[in-house]
Amino acid sequence: MTTDEAPSGVDQEHGEPRVVLGVVAAPGPAIELARRHLGDPAFATGLGTRLAGAEWEVDLVEDRLVTPPAGDGEIVAAAREMMLARGWDVVLDVTDLPLHERRRPVLAHASPLHGVAVISIPALGPRGRGRRLNEIAAELVARLLGDDPDDPTELTHRVRELGTDTEPGASAFTARVLTGNLRLITGMVRANQPWRLTLRLSRALAAAAAAGVFALITSDIWRMADTFGAVRSSLATVGSIVAIAATLVIGADLWERAPQRRMREQVAMFNIATIATVLIGVGAFYLALFGLAVLAAAFLVVPAGFAEALGHPVGIGDYLELAWLTCSLATVGGALGAGLEDDDTVREAAYARHSDAG
Repeated sequence: MTTDEAPSGVDQEHGEPRVVLGVVAAPGPAIELARRHLGDPAFATGLGTRLAGAEWEVDLVEDRLVTPPAGDGEIVAAAREMMLARGWDVVLDVTDLPLHERRRPVLAHASPLHGVAVISIPALGPRGRGRRLNEIAAELVARLLGDDPDDPTELTHRVRELGTDTEPGASAFTARVLTGNLRLITGMVRANQPWRLTLRLSRALAAAAAAGVFALITSDIWRMADTFGAVRSSLATVGSIVAIAATLVIGADLWERAPQRRMREQVAMFNIATIATVLIGVGAFYLALFGLAVLAAAFLVVPAGFAEALGHPVGIGDYLELAWLTCSLATVGGALGAGLEDDDTVREAAYARHSDAG
């Protein structure tokens, strides 16, 4: 079934929840294949059987989305932009461009956080393309909704919730998003592998390393660490983590705004998961820097010179305090480096995608 605009919500005729899958296909073989198989009412019926809880509707649009050459991240971003503009619940892009994961060709990508899946027509092979397209498309949609083989009732609940257009009061909105979707948001964050975030940001790492080395060889920093105390050091930790997280989110424009009132919950979930991903990633980065700072302090800071600068004998506690402050300063330096990262690089680092080999 295809429509010009098919916002999800409660079906006015039958009073049932309705979920709209947007399918965007490139001109040529991609749109022809999508019309023949994904545009067939039987495909929507099959989704309703597999993903029970709501009536499924397919809105098929012909659009290339991006101009080749384009990276996978650009395709996902363009597909999500169209999804929000048209009020779809999830979107599947059928592209004639090749997809890659670490320079290896793959058949499909799925990003549950974005609600976007992409299938590469060239990777379907020469035979049985329609059957493979139907099977893979259904599998990707289930994955976008957080399919859990151990708890199928959770998926049914998610489908029903996604297909019900409700407008809670402003004061209860955020609480509803958090409590009603906590498990899904947790899964979205885990799928993003936030602990790997900053390992993909070379400029942030380089700036953090430079700031850390400078702090360790500066006697003024040694004395500051000795007099800071636990409260100031804790505030420095929080401030440094917030600084680099804010730089990543604001600098790369990771924060979304809902173009329509009814899309608020979907956008709110995206923003919550994004913030959680970035904060956990930066937190992991901070812990790794702390470990490195402890080792560097032990090797680079000579006890005699350290004691002379502080005016008292030094012990393990003094080295840990120095490593703590050094780590906070290095993280602030990482924020400066993060501001120099390319926006696409930050997005690629923040948002992991599941890939299926071709």
